[in-house]
Amino acid sequence: MEYEEFRAMNTAIVLAAEGDPPALARGFAAAREHIAASEARFTRFSPESELSQLNRSAGGWFMASDELFALLWQARALNEATEGLFNPAVLEVLELAGYDRSLDTVLAPFDRLRPGRGRPGGPPPVGDFRAVEFDQARRAVRLPPGMRLDLGGIAKGWIAEQTARRLAAYSEACAVSAGGDLYAVGVPRRDGDAGGAWQIALADPRDDEQTLAVVRTGPGAVATSSQMKRRWRQDGHERHHLIDPRTGLPAQSEWLSVTAIAPEAAAAEVFAKALLIAGPAGAERIAGRCEGLAFIAVDREGLLWGSANAKGYLDHGIGTI
Repeated sequence: MEYEEFRAMNTAIVLAAEGDPPALARGFAAAREHIAASEARFTRFSPESELSQLNRSAGGWFMASDELFALLWQARALNEATEGLFNPAVLEVLELAGYDRSLDTVLAPFDRLRPGRGRPGGPPPVGDFRAVEFDQARRAVRLPPGMRLDLGGIAKGWIAEQTARRLAAYSEACAVSAGGDLYAVGVPRRDGDAGGAWQIALADPRDDEQTLAVVRTGPGAVATSSQMKRRWRQDGHERHHLIDPRTGLPAQSEWLSVTAIAPEAAAAEVFAKALLIAGPAGAERIAGRCEGLAFIAVDREGLLWGSANAKGYLDHGIGTI
């Protein structure tokens, strides 16, 4: 297995692939190029990005690229499937919570107080993403006046999958990991024979240096969402990037993290976040709306919870559900 690591999308990117070394070198170069181009398209931190142009066009029709239209169309379906717990129309409340610039800046240093931008009466209500209009024939999108979108999480998962599919053209088996979102094509060989599996450490959200379990998967996606990462202080309060659309505030959950296993990376990323926000009260109901989904949650005591089908992904004797 050959690896290449670098930083993009404000997170660590890891490319892993098996195959002929010269071909893998070309594949890694193609993967880097695709990630850079996709980040430039979907970031909200550049006024020149296509997403920023879409946000400025709110109230009128916007002619989207095939890539942006496809991602928004998938976001529409996932917004419905998660009963609105995934809602890209959270950008204003994210900014009010202090996430108004790249996380590399927000989190450096963690202890620096972020100035409050709230207003009397608390945060504004989150926009209704169901109000976004789509014209499939023209690949056009219209946001309601005043609505602005953040596609950070779902775009990260989507980019990981699209990059892995490109890398697969140069490799026998490969995976792309982007800050908690992983997509794998094929399976690694084991002792020279086919039949291996991807092994992914399930970190303790209370201490990233500790592993609670090892997840073994075949082709497909694994994504983890945690309320213990991407945290900062604002007006004396700790904040994080997971907004509960029902309150417009950083989510409060009995679970510290959720890992979702699904056929598609965007779905795995979105459901990991939605199930974390839902917590034990609503997770089973929402998880049932995604075919082929399994999930593992970690509570505040470090205990594992999850769907019945998640047990089959854990190494025997490592972790319990």
